Amino acid sequence: MNRRKFIEKASAAGLAGLIGSRLKLDATPMYNSEESRVPVIISTWKHGIPANEEAMKTLMSGGSVLDSVEKGVRVVEADPKNHSVGIGGLPDRDGHVTLDASIMSPDGNAGSVCFLENIVHPVSVARLVMEKTPHVILAGEGALQFAVESGFKKQNLLTPESEKIWKNWLKKHNYDPVVNWENEPNKYHDTIGLLAVDKNGELSGACTTSGLAFKMHGRVGDSPIIGAGLYVDNEVGGATATGMGELVLKTLGTFLVVELMRNGKTPQQACEEAVMRIVKKDPENKKRQVGYIAVNKNGETGAFSLQPGFNYAVFQDGENMMVDSKSYY
Repeated sequence: MNRRKFIEKASAAGLAGLIGSRLKLDATPMYNSEESRVPVIISTWKHGIPANEEAMKTLMSGGSVLDSVEKGVRVVEADPKNHSVGIGGLPDRDGHVTLDASIMSPDGNAGSVCFLENIVHPVSVARLVMEKTPHVILAGEGALQFAVESGFKKQNLLTPESEKIWKNWLKKHNYDPVVNWENEPNKYHDTIGLLAVDKNGELSGACTTSGLAFKMHGRVGDSPIIGAGLYVDNEVGGATATGMGELVLKTLGTFLVVELMRNGKTPQQACEEAVMRIVKKDPENKKRQVGYIAVNKNGETGAFSLQPGFNYAVFQDGENMMVDSKSYY
């Protein structure tokens, strides 16, 4: 072999070695037990406080991280005073309370239901879709049939208080969701999205909602759509969304957040970039609200929203507290 060919082969071998090392490095999970701050629970809005409490209680009593996210959001689904999740949710413009929910497990499996009526806990139905069927999403009558066959009891979700609010709305019949209606004195809260990381760095997430009040009958938002309202990758982290679902759907916001974390962004940086994507792509961003929360495998958290007023709950290092999110505007 002459000198020139030897140098070419040596250089190629060296480059291949570098590429191999790089690929091996990129495939290594981000989790570092020496740097972690887990377990951690993070969820959207003020109703995240009781949801976090139940989720952490589940983890501390030996439950799985998947159990923790399901049981956490079930607290909010069962609260009739909360007007955008589960029983007591505000109806669509025709007077029907329709629910959406999704859940993801550490193994990457996912399940969801949408346009589901008469079932208090859609997140639990979503989990059964994930675990007992070959599908990811069941909708409408099919989702209800599956729920009833699985032992769930049908119940009227339209409470007297929600019905009164709906009938007052009918007088004007004006559909124009206002920013941060979640913090209004009448307690019109929004979606509950909850993410959990256990002591071993395992991740799960859940998201559940009755959607936008007075929406068109049949409307489905981002919450039950994997990669829009919720996304979890056990090698990287998870994200969930709240606010105007149409803006999240158009940008697949939570998938974007997780992919940005995969490529080196912190949860905070990833949430900010996902909001910026909406700002650049959708003119509706100026008068609507979207908020993202995220957590990575080490327990670092982040959040960002379009408008001021979004807050979220974090349970970490023995303290469950509310945090005001930073915003673009």
